[in-house]
Amino acid sequence: MIRVDFYTLPEGGLLGFQMEGHAGMGEAGEDIVCAAVSSAAYLTVNTITDVLAVTPLQLRAREGEMALRIGQRDEPACRVTLAGLKLHLLGLEEQYPESIRVSYMEM
Repeated sequence: MIRVDFYTLPEGGLLGFQMEGHAGMGEAGEDIVCAAVSSAAYLTVNTITDVLAVTPLQLRAREGEMALRIGQRDEPACRVTLAGLKLHLLGLEEQYPESIRVSYMEM
């Protein structure tokens, strides 16, 4: 199962995410849930770091694991990008509840 934790502010803003695990929906290279999650996560990270030019407080990407955390002052600039990732992952969780779990961690 892929576990995703979004880092949230008390008022609901998003400061990033951490995700780990594998969906287990197919063989390596053929798992559509893993591919969808990975692609969305990399799009989000690349948009924040390379398009918005935000320097994250934390950035880690390894096999089966990714994490991004931004500072509170960067939250307004990253709001739409992180909200889009959250919406996408919640949709995947609804379609594949046995493969992905989204939760929240208040910072």
